Amino acid sequence: MSESSRQPAPREAGEVERALAAVVLGVICLITLANVVVRYFTNYSFAATEEISVALMVVLALLGSATAVARRRHIAITILIDRLPRPLKRFAEVIAETATLVMFLLLVWLGGELAWDVYRFEETSPSMGWPQWIYNIWLPILAALIAARAAFMIIRSLRS
Repeated sequence: MSESSRQPAPREAGEVERALAAVVLGVICLITLANVVVRYFTNYSFAATEEISVALMVVLALLGSATAVARRRHIAITILIDRLPRPLKRFAEVIAETATLVMFLLLVWLGGELAWDVYRFEETSPSMGWPQWIYNIWLPILAALIAARAAFMIIRSLRS
């Protein structure tokens, strides 16, 4: 939806997710910096830590999605929405938020099944040999957070 058709989100919306994303990004930067410094001085690489960085990038993307949903900054086709009358704009907003909710609920379900399977079969990560579920569990958890945000936004849209 265009900026003019959206209800303003509360100023605090998504602040927790933004703070967590900043921490995750900082950890990724520290891991990468440590790898570069160690490689430069010792000719040895922390290549195994790349799997941690990749998992943290997925977490970072999901935290960014949670922030976007909380602030009503999700993708919209504004050229069409802007031309709709006000009641249809609200309807389109609810439809978009419902689609977001359904998609992230699917991620909760499928991501939960994936995490359960890797836990049940005791899969380990390729480089570090850690249990793979440690990486996979964050998908359903953060998808549930985003789904909750989307549900809250649907309720807000229907009340106004």
